[in-house]
Amino acid sequence: MTTGSTGTADTAPLFSPQSQFRAFFDDPRWALAIIRATVLEAAHPQIGAALADNSTFVAHPWRRLRNTFLSMRRMFDADPAVRAREAARLNRLHARMSGTDTRGRAYDAMDRATRAWVVATLFESAVTMCRLSGQPLDQDTMEHMYAEYRAFLAALDGDARELPEDLNDFWRYFDAVVESELENTEAARIILYRLFDHLPAPALLDGAPALWAAGRAVVGPLLGAITVSSLPEPYRRRAGLPEMPGAPTLMQGAYLAAGLTRFLPEGWIDAETIVEVLSLSPDSDDPRARTVTALRARMKRALALLRLLTPLSGEFGRGPVPAATAVTTEGRRSTEGFFREVLDQTGDGHLDWPDLAAMARELATRLDLDEPEETRLYDAFATWWRELQAALDTDGDGRVSADEYAAAVPSLAGPALIRVAEVLFDATDKDGSGTIDADEYRALFRTAFHRDLTTTDGTYGRSAFVGDFLSFMSGRRTGTPYDPLLADA
Repeated sequence: MTTGSTGTADTAPLFSPQSQFRAFFDDPRWALAIIRATVLEAAHPQIGAALADNSTFVAHPWRRLRNTFLSMRRMFDADPAVRAREAARLNRLHARMSGTDTRGRAYDAMDRATRAWVVATLFESAVTMCRLSGQPLDQDTMEHMYAEYRAFLAALDGDARELPEDLNDFWRYFDAVVESELENTEAARIILYRLFDHLPAPALLDGAPALWAAGRAVVGPLLGAITVSSLPEPYRRRAGLPEMPGAPTLMQGAYLAAGLTRFLPEGWIDAETIVEVLSLSPDSDDPRARTVTALRARMKRALALLRLLTPLSGEFGRGPVPAATAVTTEGRRSTEGFFREVLDQTGDGHLDWPDLAAMARELATRLDLDEPEETRLYDAFATWWRELQAALDTDGDGRVSADEYAAAVPSLAGPALIRVAEVLFDATDKDGSGTIDADEYRALFRTAFHRDLTTTDGTYGRSAFVGDFLSFMSGRRTGTPYDPLLADA
């Protein structure tokens, strides 16, 4: 299959390794296109409300990126069983997301028309990406790719009727939604004007705040300007989005520059490897983390010399999480740091059910739990939330503020949290032996947490497992196996 203006696309079967969509996975242009598609999704009132209430993309954007990338990989896998399993997981996840927005309008993540819009934004952004980079898709390729996206929607919903069957009808549908339904939602504004400017460092670069802040101060505003300029003009006009002078030229140049990567040898860019490496904590035992950590140490020494010669501004010297605020002595997080980094998963400044649901979702995703185990885990977290709410919600507003949490300084290791740990242990103890053997141990800490823990007898018992989990969740210790799962951005 080609992406130019002359090739044919009818030889590659849907979901095959040669499909058009899979070809985009390792395409640098896709990074720009996925940001654009996410803004168009968030601009839909139902999706924007669901993101604002349930998503961790503000506090943990890198983790969200990794999970989204892996999910899309599975949904376009050549094996139908892999696709069916991932579709079932996504449907269970979305079935738990419903509520009302700030204007009292109901939203439901299982709404078929809304889910169709998500798929529509991905397809349209892919087509736009190719056009802006000087490699427009020919009609045959575009139609075949559209069939792939409709098949993706069918895998989720059982059919694709919410998207027009004919490509020409699709463009009329897309324009109608942009003109009449999209809004300048809070979620869209966060992505455009807050996320890039305050983007936390990925786990692997968390220890280099000056370097990260310097790069973010330059790249963040540029990404925002490029994204705004690439959005459909009717939406920019209705939403009142300002466009920087010269932004269209900047946007065109960014896409054209990314498109030049087609001249690189095949295999030079592997998006999955890049995402995985960024997700590794500096103290991970993965060899790739050790290599990058060594390079980072050299860069820090170079930055120290640079500061002696030309002191950096205060902004460049500050990281997204000031170390003195987040971590105290002996590897313990401060109360404020623990609340922000671990408990407030959605980044809205409060602890409520969506924060604990996000923890359950992340654990279930990393451990690849089946439906019965996943339900038990969510139920355990729900019980823990009721326990926390009864103990900490002093003003009765249905959520726990940072001040309420800090004033109480509670021990979180109550019966409900112990139950959460036990459910996790049972999910890992596949053979029901009461201990985690070597294979189960590797599946949990190597695969899910990128860690190897030292055990004395080659097994990991229930009490040791529960104790380690509680030491993280209530003892607020840093450097535990759960940091890359629940605390890292």
